[in-house]
Amino acid sequence: MTKRFAALVPVLVAAMAVATGCGTTSDSSSSGSSGGGGGAKTIKAAWIYVGSTDDAGWTAAHDAGRKYAASHLGSKLQTTFKENVPEGPQTSQVIDDLVRDGNKIIFATSFGYQDAMVKAAKKYPDVKFEQATGSKLAPNLSEYYGAGEDSIYLAGMAAGAASKSGHLGYVAPFPIPEVIRDINAYALGAQTTHPGATVKVVWTNTWFDPDKESKAAQGLASAGADVLGQSQDSPSTGQVAKSQGLKWTGYDSDQQRFAPKNWLTGAVYNWGPYYTKQIQSAMKGTWKSASYYGSIKDGFTDIAPFGSSVSPATRSKIDAKKKAIEDGSFYEFQGPLYDQSGKLRVKRGDKLSLGDILGMTWFVKGVVGSPKG
Repeated sequence: MTKRFAALVPVLVAAMAVATGCGTTSDSSSSGSSGGGGGAKTIKAAWIYVGSTDDAGWTAAHDAGRKYAASHLGSKLQTTFKENVPEGPQTSQVIDDLVRDGNKIIFATSFGYQDAMVKAAKKYPDVKFEQATGSKLAPNLSEYYGAGEDSIYLAGMAAGAASKSGHLGYVAPFPIPEVIRDINAYALGAQTTHPGATVKVVWTNTWFDPDKESKAAQGLASAGADVLGQSQDSPSTGQVAKSQGLKWTGYDSDQQRFAPKNWLTGAVYNWGPYYTKQIQSAMKGTWKSASYYGSIKDGFTDIAPFGSSVSPATRSKIDAKKKAIEDGSFYEFQGPLYDQSGKLRVKRGDKLSLGDILGMTWFVKGVVGSPKG
């Protein structure tokens, strides 16, 4: 599985520095210490971010998770973060610095950090390492992520219901399995509320570049899309939707404040409880290497609050589908499923496995664009 595959480039606002930054918080006040667990020792935990904590997307959501852990563990936890860290040789230096500073558990929040984390796990066997969206394990290295595709399916339902033309646009970062399955889920969701709906994809080849995202969104609007979706880290797509009078679904975080009248909903991640649990385990000496894939059922993934334009009928349909996803009676990647060319990819009654969707390289019927970028 892949995520945050490219280094951070331009920033959302001038206040965001491109150079690597560091923040050390005082969130570990005793006022929130009740969750620390009796007798557990104090621990230092660190996060490595590919973006800025005020990107209003991916990194902001992770940093909210860090703050959640700090508030729940109180004085037993000291947290530090490094932001705008490039994916490359510099990552190893950042990890070395964090270990030298006494951090005993380190969370890296971009797939591009994985090689450095694997090396660090071998180099520092007494430190616990956690890789977001990773694919490799070691005795002291875990990987974690969640089924964002389920939430994106639900967002697609809102998008399809809001579309008058049936032509939706999607601003996408990289042509990798994670993004491809998200786009597929979005299209399938849209087609349940607007039969025959199509989703046109424009690739930006970056996770965070507001200028490229805006140009992609503008191009989609010019091509006739009346609803825009995204898998990008900034709210630039929503700001274009606002300027063009279109509806919009977001990603990573609740971004509706950037274009509230155009907002429908969006896929969100709740990192805090996971971070708290893993840190508590490290404190108590019960931490174990594992691969975690969270879900709507366990609260790791969800959808953001609905915008005012989402009708009661649409909300009811989405809520019902969300419950079906939670109880396992519905799965979006079940047959019959056809690809862009009309070829049957999944037979009626069959379902794609987790391994299948983690390696997905094809678009479903109704997606316009190449899955190769």
